[in-house]
Formats: sequence, structure tokens, C-alpha cells
Amino acid sequence: MRIRNLFKLFLAAAAIVAAFAAVPVQALDIEGIKLEEKIQIKGGPTLVLNGAGVRHKLAFLKVYVGSLYLQEKKSDSAAVFADNGAKRVTMHILANEVSAQDLVASVNNALAVNLSPHELALVEKRIRDLNNMMGSIKTLGRGGAVQLDYVPDVGTRITVNGEEKLTIPGADFFSALLHIWLGEKPVDGRLRDAMLGKSR
Repeated sequence: MRIRNLFKLFLAAAAIVAAFAAVPVQALDIEGIKLEEKIQIKGGPTLVLNGAGVRHKLAFLKVYVGSLYLQEKKSDSAAVFADNGAKRVTMHILANEVSAQDLVASVNNALAVNLSPHELALVEKRIRDLNNMMGSIKTLGRGGAVQLDYVPDVGTRITVNGEEKLTIPGADFFSALLHIWLGEKPVDGRLRDAMLGKSR
């Protein structure tokens, strides 16, 4: 009798676990952009959404939704920089039109104020490769997306509107790019906090 009761309790517990497992993970919606809580990157592991928010220009113009995916959630910039694992940063365009020139200028300015001259010199050629690729795109419209995937031993894979454009080697290159959003002088302080999961 006692064994039968324990078996019934086991079955009940298993049913509860199965019910929770069957509930789909809800996507986060920011300005109409749906961000999955978990993603699988090509040639890499499953990543979880660390945080996401809106990049503002001149305090009121909404440029894009920026999101950060990591293998494990982190709320501190230093911990993200110290993490050698796979990562993804995506920019989902909100503005009607964003020129590649504006994006390139934003990247270059953020790198200049967040990296030392020596650090900048080490990635300068690879930044130039990124700038040249972005320059070939001309403009991005609302609904467009720029995706930066870092995979160890592969490099930073850059995808624009679903099309793979370029892979740039070196963990230091992706780390340099992260300073744009997570450095001491990020392009948008509110976005940095949101990508670190501190606010949405």
C-alpha cells in the first residue's frame, strides 16, 4: 500500500514537471521586435537572451533594438568581457532608414573612446574590413537586422538581413566590438543596462 502511494506521488510529480516543460518559452517583445529567450547559433551552442533594449539617438529617436545573447546570463560588463564563450549581438532596425555610413561612424566613434590607441591599432585592419562590408550595403530599413555572432576558434560572423557577409577572426575583435555597447562610454547608457539585464 505504501509503495503504491509513493508510486502515485511519483507519477503526479512527473506530470507536473512535464506540464511545465511543455509550456513554450515566451519571446520578449520590444517595439514590435520579438526576441527569443533561447537561440542556437551556427557552429556554436545554445545561447540565452541576456538582455535587450532600444538604442536612442538625441534622446528621443529610436534607431534599433539591441540584444545580447550569452551561454549564461551575466549582469556585469567585466564578466561579459571575461567570458570566452560564444555570443551574439543583434541590431534590429527601428528607424525608417539608417545609412551604413551612420552605422560605421557610430562604430568608429564608440571604439575610439573606449579603446586605448594600442588596442585600437591591433584591430584597425579588421575594423576597416567591417567598415568596407557595411559600406557596400548602403542603407538598412525598418525591419532590417545586423547580427554579430562570435564562435570560438571561428571568429565573428556578420550577417545582414539574413545573409552571411563576412567572418572576421580573433576573439579580440569581438571583444573590441562589445565595447560599443558595454564599454565605459557606450553608445547608449540605457541600452547597456538593458543588455546586461538590468532594465528593459
